[in-house]
Order: sequence, then structure tokens, then C-alpha cells
Amino acid sequence: MSSISVSGKNWILKKFNQQDLLFFKENFSLDEITAKLLSIRNIKKSEVAGFLNPSIKNYLPNPEILVDMKKSSIRTAKAIENDEKLGIFGDYDVDGASSTALLGNFFSSLNLSYEIYIPDRKKEGYGPSVEAFKKLIEKDVKLIYTVDCGTLSFDAIKYANDNGVDVIVLDHHQSEITLPKAHSIINPNRLDDKSELNYLCAAGVTFMFLVNVNKELRLLNWFDNKSIQEPNLINYLDLVSLGTVCDVVPLIGLNRAIVSQGLKILKSKKNLGLKTLIDICRIENHPNVYHLGYVLGPRINAGGRVGKSSHGANLLLNNNPKDVFKLASELDQYNTERQYLEKDVLEKILYEVQKKLSDPILIISGKNWHEGVIGIVASRIKDKFNKPVIIISINEDIGKASARSIVGFDIGSVIIAATQEKILMKGGGHKMAGGFSIKIDNIERFKKFIFHKFDKIDKDLIKDKPLYLDSIIAPTAINLDFFKKVNLLAPFGSGNPEPKFVIENVKPINNKIIKDKHIKSILLGQEGSSIKTIAFNSVENEIGTYLLKKDKRLFNIAGKLSLNEWKGQSNVEFIIDDISVNKTVKNKVPSSIG
Repeated sequence: MSSISVSGKNWILKKFNQQDLLFFKENFSLDEITAKLLSIRNIKKSEVAGFLNPSIKNYLPNPEILVDMKKSSIRTAKAIENDEKLGIFGDYDVDGASSTALLGNFFSSLNLSYEIYIPDRKKEGYGPSVEAFKKLIEKDVKLIYTVDCGTLSFDAIKYANDNGVDVIVLDHHQSEITLPKAHSIINPNRLDDKSELNYLCAAGVTFMFLVNVNKELRLLNWFDNKSIQEPNLINYLDLVSLGTVCDVVPLIGLNRAIVSQGLKILKSKKNLGLKTLIDICRIENHPNVYHLGYVLGPRINAGGRVGKSSHGANLLLNNNPKDVFKLASELDQYNTERQYLEKDVLEKILYEVQKKLSDPILIISGKNWHEGVIGIVASRIKDKFNKPVIIISINEDIGKASARSIVGFDIGSVIIAATQEKILMKGGGHKMAGGFSIKIDNIERFKKFIFHKFDKIDKDLIKDKPLYLDSIIAPTAINLDFFKKVNLLAPFGSGNPEPKFVIENVKPINNKIIKDKHIKSILLGQEGSSIKTIAFNSVENEIGTYLLKKDKRLFNIAGKLSLNEWKGQSNVEFIIDDISVNKTVKNKVPSSIG
């Protein structure tokens, strides 16, 4: 039997421990599939209760385990007591917008005066600049916070110091051994930080900072003295979960608790900007991780990519319904524009990629590709070829690049190393993504440098395109009861992937093309039960080709469950990720579930 799927992926059934499965069933009153999924995820027996019921109370450590947390909180409390004007410099992506809004909404609740500054991606690039800090200082700002950036901003921070303004960095990007001379730098990815919270995004770091500032002000009796109610930071978790999901950090530990609680806050629509965007996007059921990552997030991001960079942060900060509706509508339009630009750039770059498929890392450069979309395009190409991808947009003699990597190759560290070697003008990132500026004369030198770094890793990482699957299930499992059992492990995301299943030996009864892109199908199992399925963006790929052809052979489908809620009705569909014909699954177990 064939071991290759229609899209060339290698199907691998994940392993589980039968003894752990039995223990979970007997001690936590769980059914077979939930216990099996817990075993596959290697959840420790002592952590099962917390995993199934994640709460902030159980997962939030003392914020002061982060280096510089106490120092930052004391300085902030002093600024608040002295009524100093505050400045927030935020990155232009969702994590930066969320973090900016966290600080801004907190300061507003305390009736404090502050300014925000979000740089223009194309004109100013990533991170603080001397010019940006100069503009904040000219507005009488006495203390600047950088969020989702600042760890490597030596020049801008020196300028602030020279002008008597302190800088507090709230970041999560990788650092060098030497740090800027900021007043304080809270970053769990500092080399000297032992908190083990390096999985937090900037919004998570900012949330912990606010928890500690609240405590500091409480100790000073500031709230009582000013007759101001202490902010309930739980109500900000919708913003923290937005940044967490969109920055694709692992949904483990505190992050899992943040997103689990944050979705409840999102459902209550406390933030006017998010509520308005939810309405514009016509999200009629309860917002979930998918909506954060693939519906709301891209629109908030769109301002930084193709529109006005500050729109995302301002949407999350504004409480004027008329202004908020205008911002949300424009972000929705920007997102449509971003989709067209992305498609155009993707087509051009895919043509260039064909010439370099033998390279271990796909490095593509071209003139004046839109800098706002090359990161998304790099991610798409990385997924297609299972290789690290770097796309460089050249303007005159300078290239600006976005990089996306695969598991096992730390692209952020390589970019920082190349910057230290003076190959790059500036750059940074984390394990899976990064960005940099480079003189075009150095592109070949950089290519040799990064290829050499890649030579040192395990090449089995890119030998094939694996599709990891959790279990073989029967067609009868596609029902609401089974969905609820699987969903006990939610929220799903990076670090806790959504379970994927195999249904064997099905055939199509009916196919329908939706919006010229997707294919809805009704498939029939051998025992006679029908399954509603959808294959997204499949009309022009191998999956769509196979579904639409008049072939009577039975085939197998791999994918995940989706709950479709409409006008009070709930139906479970199967989202098809891949198809195989008489496929043998590695490590296959004999029993089906459902």
C-alpha cells in the first residue's frame, strides 16, 4: 500500500502509554479519547487536574522572580506618585498592540497622562529609534516603556539617558550578553533570567508587570489615598490572550491559564475595540482561539502591515464608539488589501523558489516587495517546503528581511550572531521568527554564514513533511458528544496542538465549491454513516483535485474536528488536512474510537 499522501506528507500516528491512559481514566473519571490525548501530550499525573482546569491563581508565580521586576515596579510607582507623564513605545504587531493597550488602559484607569508611539514599519522599521524617543521626550514624557521591543535598542536608550529620561523595557525577544543601559529590562529571555517563563510573549510579561505594580501601589496605600478603585487585571486577559495566541508562543503553564480565562473575558466583550471588531467580522458564536489567531489578529496586524501602524493599539485603547467603529472598519479594509498584496508577492516568490529548492534554507531577494507581507509569505513557503525561509525586500542598496524557521533551528540566535559579526546592520527575533536589515553587498556572505550554522543541526528535521495524528476514529465519532470530550483539552495552539484524527475508507456522496476556494463534501463511511467535511483553500491543490475527480475508490482522510454553530444549532464537521489512498499509518493501532 502507498505510504505517500496526495500532498506528499508522511502520516505518523503519535505514541501513547497504555498504563497512563488507564490511570487517567480510573483516577479522573475520563473517557478513552481524553485519557489517550493526555498521554500523547505527556501530561504528568500530578498536572492533569491543573491542565484540565487551568486557572490564573494556580499558575501565576510571584512576578518578582523575573529579573528587574521589583526595580521596575518601584520606579513606576514613584512616577505615578509624582504624576510624571508616561510614554509607551510599542511594536506594530498584535503582541505590541496588545501590550501597548494593556499599559494604556491601566494608566487610564488611574487617571494618568501618557503618550503612545507605534513606529511605521516601512519608514522606521522595528524597535525604538533616537528620533522616536526624541518625539516622546518633546511631549514632556519622563518615563518611557518599550513593549515587545527594546532589548537591543542601545542607541535610543542611550539618547533617553542623556536627556534624563528613564526607560523600562518589557520584552521577550532574545538578548545579547551585553544589554542597553536602561533603567530596567524585564525579559524572561535575558541570559541571566532564571524564571523559566521564557515562553511568555510581551503581553504576558506586561501583565505580570502590572500585577506587581498593582501590589506596589497597594503597599503605598495609593488607591485609598487617591480614592481610586484598584484595577481588576483579570478583565485585561482578553488582551493578553490576543497577544499570546497571535505571537504563537506555547500554550503551556501560565499561557494556558491566560488564554483559558481570556476567552471568557473576550466572550463578555469588555473591550470596546475587540467587541466592535467581533461584530464587523460577524463572529456570531463564542470567540475562540481560531478567531483570535485567524480572524481578529490579522486585522489588528493589518495596520502595521499595509495601513497606519497605530490603528491596532488605538482600537484596543479607544472608548469612543464612533472612533472605534472607524478604526475597526479601516483595519478590516487594510486586511483585505493585505490579502491581495500577499497573494501577488507569494506568486512572484514561489516562481523564484523553484530555482533554489536544493538549498537547505530558502533565501529569496527581490526589489521592493511589500515589507508588510513578506513575513506572512515566508511563513507560507516554510510550511509548504518544510525549510527555513528568509525573504529580503531590496530598496536601493539596503535589504529588509523577514525570516521564519522550523523546529530545531533557532533563527533568532543566528540573526543576533550575524549582527554581532557585522554581517547584518541590525536584527533580532526568537527561535521561530526574526527580521533584519542588510546591505546588499553582504547577502552572499550572510548566506554562507547561515548555511554553515544550519550544517550543524540534525538533517532529519527536514527529511520529510510529517503529519502527526492522534488517533484513528470511526465516522460515527463525528458528533457533539465526542467533540466535547476532545475539547476538554482546549485551548489549543502552539505547545498544545489541536488533536488530529484519521477516518479510513470513505467515499464522496456530494461535493460543493465554496467562494471559489474551499470544498464542502459529504462523505460516506463503510458502515453507512455520513460525514460533513470541508477542505479549506483546496480548489487549486492536490486535496481539491482528488476530492473533485470522479473516482470510486475508497480513501482515508486526516484532519480535525470543528464545531459549526449557527442560529442556535450546533453541528460537528471534519476539516480535511490531507487525503491518502489505502495508506498505512506508522505506529498504527488496531482499534478505532467512536
